[in-house]
Formats: sequence, C-alpha cells, structure tokens
Amino acid sequence: MNPFSLNGLYAITDNNLIPQERFVETVECAIVGGARIIQYRDKSNDKIQRFEQAQALSHLCQKYKIPLIINDDVELAQQIRADGVHLGKEDAKFSKARAILGTDAIIGVSCYNQLSLAQQAVKEGASYVAFGRFFISRIKPQAVHAHVDLLSQARKTFNCPLIAIGGITPDNGAELIAAGADCLAVIHGLFGQTDVTIAAQRYTELF
Repeated sequence: MNPFSLNGLYAITDNNLIPQERFVETVECAIVGGARIIQYRDKSNDKIQRFEQAQALSHLCQKYKIPLIINDDVELAQQIRADGVHLGKEDAKFSKARAILGTDAIIGVSCYNQLSLAQQAVKEGASYVAFGRFFISRIKPQAVHAHVDLLSQARKTFNCPLIAIGGITPDNGAELIAAGADCLAVIHGLFGQTDVTIAAQRYTELF
C-alpha cells in the first residue's frame, strides 16, 4: 500500500500557465501554500522537457513528502519513479498500469459524471476516483457536467478517496467537500493566479 493520505488540495500543473523558467519554483509555491498532491500534466509531445520537468517535480515532492502523480503517461511515471498515475478513458488500461507500476503505486481514474465508471475502477483496485467537471472550467470548457449530488452518492457507495475537479474556486469548493470530496483538484485557480501560494492557502483553508 502507498504511504500517502489522499486528501486536501490536489494541484495539477499546466505548461500554458506556468512559465518554463519558473516551473519547479511555481509548483513549490503551491506546496508551500498547502497543496497535498501534485499531478504533472503536460499534453505536449516534447519528451525531453516532459522527462526533465517530471523528474524535477519528483525530487521536489520527495523533499516535501507528498505524492507526485503523472497524468496519462504510465511509461513516464515508471521512468522517474513517480508515486502514481492518473488515467482517463482514452489512456492506458488500469490492469496494464498496475502491472507496470506495481502494487504500491497510486492509480487514479477519471469517472466524469458516471458512477458506473467509478464502480468498475474501484473493482479493479483504483486508489481514488475523480468526478467532474462540477463548474464551468477554463481548461476544459466542453467537459461533461457533473452534479454535486453525484459526490454524495459516491460517498455513500465507495470507501476510496473522491476527487472533485472542474472550475473549482475557493468560493464554491466548500460545497464539494461537504458533499463528500476528499480532494479538490485545481489547475487555473492555482496556476492562473498572480500569487500561487496565497491561492493555495485559500483552498487549503476550506479543509
């Protein structure tokens, strides 16, 4: 089993929001502000940059003793010995990811607005399941909408950590926590702000 408790602010990186020359420094600001989990998310095809940034974040997360999750890329997660991977419906199969990364790896699964996807993921042994988007998202404006009631249903159904994502702000996040979310996953609300540390603190206070 992995040694990490999955709760609190779940920070997801975005290379369009974080200056390359201040990449690690900016993520560290989120951690200082209270981020408890970091997900490295980079949709580019620059393999060298992806490796270097992910490896640097791995060292950073080890320093602060928090988990680093790699978005989509099981191979990269294995290469840098990340703590886990996050899978969407178009990504690698859960069984393949588990076979490659081992029994201790954190493997999270996007379940969008469908409890049935979460049931399948939990059955396969997912470390956590993620639902959303709950509010209008700047990053994925076309993403399917999930109702807050879905979290309440999921909380009654599953014992694993529940992650909420999509347009979450310090003003609407408390509603999701009250409904059962263990983590609030945030991209623009953190890395699209002038002061990342203060932005992180505002989310952290909700918990």
